[in-house]
Amino acid sequence: MKKTIMIIGGGLLQTPVITTAKKMGYQVIVTDYNPDAIGMKDADIPIVMSTRDIQGSVRVAKRQNEITPISGVLTVGTDASMTVAAVANALDLPGIKFEDAEAATNKLKMRMRFKEHNIPSPAFLPVWTLSDAKKGCKILGFPVVMKPSDNMGARGVMRIDNANQVADAFKFAKSASPSGELIVEQFMDGPELSIDAIIFNEEITITGVADRIIEYPPNFVETGHTMPSHLKIEMLEDACDVMRRGIKALGLTTGAAKGDIKVTKSGAMIGEIAARLSGGFMSAYTYPLSTGVDLMKAMIEVSLGHEPGNLEPVFNKVAIERAIICRPGVVKKITGLEEALKVPGIEEIFLNIKEGDTVVKPTSNVEKSGNIIAVGDTLKQAEASVKQCMELLKIETSEDIEISMKTINALAREKFKKICYVCKSCDGYECASGVPGMGGTGTGDSFRRNADALKQFKVITTLIHEGVVPDTSAEIFGHKISFPVMAAPITGSVTNMNGAIEELDYNIAVVKGCKNSGTIAFVGDGATPDKYKIGLEAIEKENGWGIPIFKPRKDNNEIIMRIKAAEKAGAIAAGIDIDAVVFKTMAMKNQEVAAKSVSELMEIKSSTKLPFILKGIMNPRDAEMACKAGADAIIVSNHGGRVLDQMPGSMDVLEEIVAAVGKSITIMIDGGFRDGVDVLKAIALGADLVLIGRECERGESKFSNYCAT
Repeated sequence: MKKTIMIIGGGLLQTPVITTAKKMGYQVIVTDYNPDAIGMKDADIPIVMSTRDIQGSVRVAKRQNEITPISGVLTVGTDASMTVAAVANALDLPGIKFEDAEAATNKLKMRMRFKEHNIPSPAFLPVWTLSDAKKGCKILGFPVVMKPSDNMGARGVMRIDNANQVADAFKFAKSASPSGELIVEQFMDGPELSIDAIIFNEEITITGVADRIIEYPPNFVETGHTMPSHLKIEMLEDACDVMRRGIKALGLTTGAAKGDIKVTKSGAMIGEIAARLSGGFMSAYTYPLSTGVDLMKAMIEVSLGHEPGNLEPVFNKVAIERAIICRPGVVKKITGLEEALKVPGIEEIFLNIKEGDTVVKPTSNVEKSGNIIAVGDTLKQAEASVKQCMELLKIETSEDIEISMKTINALAREKFKKICYVCKSCDGYECASGVPGMGGTGTGDSFRRNADALKQFKVITTLIHEGVVPDTSAEIFGHKISFPVMAAPITGSVTNMNGAIEELDYNIAVVKGCKNSGTIAFVGDGATPDKYKIGLEAIEKENGWGIPIFKPRKDNNEIIMRIKAAEKAGAIAAGIDIDAVVFKTMAMKNQEVAAKSVSELMEIKSSTKLPFILKGIMNPRDAEMACKAGADAIIVSNHGGRVLDQMPGSMDVLEEIVAAVGKSITIMIDGGFRDGVDVLKAIALGADLVLIGRECERGESKFSNYCAT
């Protein structure tokens, strides 16, 4: 019966070890969160499971072990060492202790181990807040490097040369950290090496040393590596000695280790050591091309508890990897790939892009357009092959960005710097950021419930009737709009959107965009006392084509003053979001707010000739009180789930509110609307108009199609 090997990860960098294991006659289990990952197709037993889900991986390993006993577990090229260790420990397989795998994964714990064992590495400090970051930089002195303690591939890593760069570096690192834990450390100046090692019975064998090419400051993007290294032998010996000491300090007694070692004026220092073989195509491609040694086979043997076999080089060649970096823009055309592959010395070309993709300037190792692997008798020969390859491989990009949702989403992700992931479905399930931020308050249940409430309603079509041309137009306060959808009031682009766009630019874009599309934009107030002026400036620029919503400040005179300013700007109407009485950012800015009685609302209403709107109505009683106060319209809204936890979705209460106030008042609604069908549901249940604050996935045309039925 075949022995079974479990490989954690089914991506491109794990494919060589999967293929090798099968060639060696083993049955192969592959786990990956992506069922379509390239390595999953080669697996005998593919299991959909995230490499980061440690408990889940142990659970499926135990279950599979009862069916087909597992003899070894490993990974290469990805940070799944903790998962590998957990599975190995649970099944009593060769491996390292979980706590040692954690120390080789978490950069903060790693630095603490190195400090404890006097291993040459930079001075460091943990960072959780921006205040920590500023203090840490001041203590360590510039230049420093800030990075997530729990990510790989140079994600979120940035050099800081002065105090003005700290905030940006903090945001960048925070956006790339799953836990939010960061580290700031002294910058190590000097050439960098990538070193691989195989460990068996505590015996460490250095198997490869390559020069790393790092570019795109202040980020650290590896644009290639060269094997063997060109550094002096004494420098390499020092680096390898430090690597061995670091491996022992981390407690890595069996398996593999990959180190990033800086050669500084003071000697070799450890950037980091991971408990796995290297990614970046080194262990699987350039090392065997340079030496003739199959590290994948050696790693499999060690994972089974066997000796790794011969690790001495069979020959000595120069093997290099070089990144393909395209001009930013949309990929229009890719040609010459087949011709480039025929160039002597070119072993592999890996493309990470296809026509239609949006290419950005890389800030980490995962944003490169591709990689070229070449080999030669000399470095000059290998580099000449790469140069010829790049001349034949043509990747045409256009700076004229095509307006499509795919393009918009890609650019938004870059702009937001991962404070928002621009998920396919913005329902709070894939991403659960808080407030400030793009998500909901507390548990986020109120935010998620908006989308859930909409899903409860289904559409029944009537298909046998005379053909009609649907009229999607609507009216608000005597103004005709093309369709019953308007932009909801949003403020805080700096606070909530990571400064992706300036407040005025956002308001101008939304007000003007809505006007050009035949509808109207609402603009918001904010916790900052003068922020309301920004929205009004945008409205005034478009000759009053907009509606401001103000916060329920305790002093009615403050609200009336703002409404008078709205009149001056020519606004169509004005209102207050009464639910903001519990809005978190108001408390953060020490702005006094208060609930409003009917008489207080009447005072505000009587101060203006503008139609008056109350936003945040979530029950029939408040709807009736709004009518009594003389409001011209209400907006059924739980504030996107951003003010109170455990609230119902806005669609949960719409029917009751419509039943209570009928057609005596204009009824608007927001919260979770992403689709024309969603709009149709609200209109069918009695709403006059719908407000959207996030991406509308299918838009007006879909709504029009349903109107036709």
